[in-house]
Amino acid sequence: MKLSVYLPTGFAYDFAHLDDPAATFELLTELARAADDGSWHSVYVADHFLTFPPSPSFVFECWTTLAALARETERVRIGPMVTGNGYRNPALQAKMAATLDALSHGRFTFGIGSGWYEEDYRAYGYPFGTAHERLDKLGEALQIIRSMLTEPLTSLDGKHYQVEAAINEPKGVQTPHIPMLIAGGGEKVTLRLVAQYGDACNVHESPDGLRRKYSLIDKHCAAVGRNPDEIWRTSTTYYVVADTDDEARAKVPEWAPAVFPGDIGEYGLIGTPDTIRERLVAYENAGVQELLVSFHDNTNPQAIRDFAAAFLS
Repeated sequence: MKLSVYLPTGFAYDFAHLDDPAATFELLTELARAADDGSWHSVYVADHFLTFPPSPSFVFECWTTLAALARETERVRIGPMVTGNGYRNPALQAKMAATLDALSHGRFTFGIGSGWYEEDYRAYGYPFGTAHERLDKLGEALQIIRSMLTEPLTSLDGKHYQVEAAINEPKGVQTPHIPMLIAGGGEKVTLRLVAQYGDACNVHESPDGLRRKYSLIDKHCAAVGRNPDEIWRTSTTYYVVADTDDEARAKVPEWAPAVFPGDIGEYGLIGTPDTIRERLVAYENAGVQELLVSFHDNTNPQAIRDFAAAFLS
């Protein structure tokens, strides 16, 4: 199982204690370099415009951040976890992804989802719509993006998006194409879209929940005639280490239930080093091929290095 770092961009008030934008971004790049210097597989950043809930605290934009990190790192893969489909035209997203793959010399993973944070949409003037509408848009967007990453010309006269003989050159560096990761655990629509268009998935769940979700992906793959082994299985967890499990659980933030189903303290990387090792094994046994680690001490580069020394050596 590969391990990756979920870098802070400000969404969870990560930079509330800082007041210099340039110095804050330098700290973010230092975090990415700490992962690049170790044995980490990837670094990812969230795609949001506001903190949760909204505040004046710093939040850095996802895609420009990724462009900078592409040039500040040498080894780790990079990507959004995940870009909100409703924030940008999908044809433009494909062009941006191809450019980022070239900037990173073929280290880009294109993570995308239907979007969920209504405050972002309202504040920046994007239509939010219903969950059904956002998923319907995502389905059309995935068709456009996949085609633009693989075909000479792309045309689609859809309900939500229209492109006509769109050319996307260069298409990036990776072959056969830039991998597209689709995030979300919706069983009827999102996981079916994973089976139809995804090269990877990201599902927030406990190990037991992941077994169930991954089995549903397998069923959707059978329905569309696809080999389920083609889909890279990822999940996201939260990391707090302490001298006792109870001490670590007491540090789980109040916002955690909005992101992680159930009690993340019962299954996340939360506890003593021995507990964390046991839970890493549980994730791997559930079928996780890549686990994204969101750090409690997430603005401390040494925390990334200490984790690598304890669990990646």
